[in-house]
Amino acid sequence: MNVLVTGSSRGLGKEIIKVFADNGYDCIINYNKSEKKAFELADELKSKVNVKVIKCDISNEDEVKEMFREIEHLDILINNAAIADDKDPLEKTALEFNRIIHTNLTGTFLVSKYAIEKMTDGSIVNISSTNAIDTYYPESIDYDASKAGIISLTHNFAKYLSDIRVNSICPDWIDTEMNKEMAEDYRQKINFIKAEDLAKLVFRVATDKKINDQIIRVGDNSVR
Repeated sequence: MNVLVTGSSRGLGKEIIKVFADNGYDCIINYNKSEKKAFELADELKSKVNVKVIKCDISNEDEVKEMFREIEHLDILINNAAIADDKDPLEKTALEFNRIIHTNLTGTFLVSKYAIEKMTDGSIVNISSTNAIDTYYPESIDYDASKAGIISLTHNFAKYLSDIRVNSICPDWIDTEMNKEMAEDYRQKINFIKAEDLAKLVFRVATDKKINDQIIRVGDNSVR
């Protein structure tokens, strides 16, 4: 059994792939820019399972095709990779807006499309956000839109596929290195989700054959 986690060299993706490795899954680590961290993680995991490291910008279809040429078979896909570029919405250019959409939404579509060709059953878990449901931040209007689109992708692929389960997990703020840069007084107002706890939920959803076409909201110590 093997798993591909996009954007898995650091943050939530890293914690997700560590949980799968702890449960005996061979791991495919995907990164775009964090090469050093990707290979450091591979070194950490290789005593437990087989590990492959693949560089791929998920927004580039040619690179996605190339990534899947290196993968013979896939059991589980976790679409985790995403970017953000927060600023006043009226200051965002079309290029800046579309860059977020293209990576987060189109990238999730592309990876799913080519992963399906390598899967006979198994599951896909898409990481969305509460920003797609009920927490909105005008400065991240493009990010929020991309994550809402991921929910739509989840439902549509779940309807389209008969042997592959597709679900989405929508977390609130996660305590990752990306969020440690925010102002301390703002951080203190947030009830952060621990990345390692969320990773365990991702594993459970990915491996539970009874769960399909579900949008799972995580935040404020609740799953609704």
